[in-house]
Amino acid sequence: MNLNARLDPVLAIAGGHAREVDADARFPEEAVAALRESGLLGLTLPVEAGGLGGGPHELVDVLGSLAGVCGSTAMIYLMHVSVAMPVAAAPPPGLPDLVADLAGGRALGSLAFSEAGSRSHFWAPVSRARLNGAGVRLNAVKSWVTSAGHADVYIVSTLTADADTVDLFAVPAATPGVEVAGRWRGMGLRGNASTPMTFDAEVPESYRLGAAGAGLDLMLQTVLPWFNLGNAAVSVGLSRAAVDAAIRHTSAARLEHLDESLSALPTIRAQLARMSIELASTAAYLTQAAGRLVEPREDTMLHVLGVKAAANDAALRITDSAMRVCGGAAFSEHLQIDRYFRDARAGHVMAPTADVLYDFYGRAITGQPLFESQPSATAQVPA
Repeated sequence: MNLNARLDPVLAIAGGHAREVDADARFPEEAVAALRESGLLGLTLPVEAGGLGGGPHELVDVLGSLAGVCGSTAMIYLMHVSVAMPVAAAPPPGLPDLVADLAGGRALGSLAFSEAGSRSHFWAPVSRARLNGAGVRLNAVKSWVTSAGHADVYIVSTLTADADTVDLFAVPAATPGVEVAGRWRGMGLRGNASTPMTFDAEVPESYRLGAAGAGLDLMLQTVLPWFNLGNAAVSVGLSRAAVDAAIRHTSAARLEHLDESLSALPTIRAQLARMSIELASTAAYLTQAAGRLVEPREDTMLHVLGVKAAANDAALRITDSAMRVCGGAAFSEHLQIDRYFRDARAGHVMAPTADVLYDFYGRAITGQPLFESQPSATAQVPA
């Protein structure tokens, strides 16, 4: 699939506004509008639903390129894809056009999973839905909702009304009782509008994705693999941008008293080499993980768990090294390495956090259950 004709105009617009988006902590409206027009919001959705029929490898390529010019735009896009895939897997019957709208750019989606009561344990909401006649009453306070106030539809997790299982509901933004409950100005990814939201709203049961209690399965079988892979791609894209910027700067900046570039110093060259090698290794792991989603094997679960944690940590180290080798020029912001450095830190603490994933990975390789107390008897991470 040749995506350049669709992607290049988006990259130009996102890159042209990236400094302003970061400096002002504003939503990248221009880049998101370009994504809507490009058809890329339907990248991984089936052709028969109006999508492009792409897969994990195409998603990795697009997200890595977006992250290299604007991390906030990349994360907004990733959240949309993380909504589109479970909606396509279990379309809510009360919203029959939702898959087509997500594919065609008429609807931007975002996840509303995290809650203060369970924090980074996204699979364990503490809010509970209540049956209310023919509908369901949601009463949930969600934290860190990307695209809050800008998305057209949110996938909201909640405990089911009569059991300790999880439901997912598609909630249109215009639903009465859906409110943004704060303002976002973070250290990194400053344009992704990741603010708390409240969902004190009544929705039809037909807005639920799948059967009652099927939410955890959708989270682990569909959302987690696509989100982890995409989040890792964002980390690799930020790392690549930082390495490229560091090489350009150290090759061009000169020590006049020695009549040589910064990259002529053995210490600088060694740092650049370590950064480049770690980037190449992480990118190779990312490609392998994408392949495991295309053609599942016995170790697919380990790739799902490991790729985000590995790429997040690599991005921390690589962007830190880029700041060090570029010195004061990096701190002065004109290289934009400081933006990559700050944006890279978000992935590590974004649920599921790298530390949680390392714990899950350790449990998997030692034959232990992933959850101390399994929220659903049927839910498993993809094998």
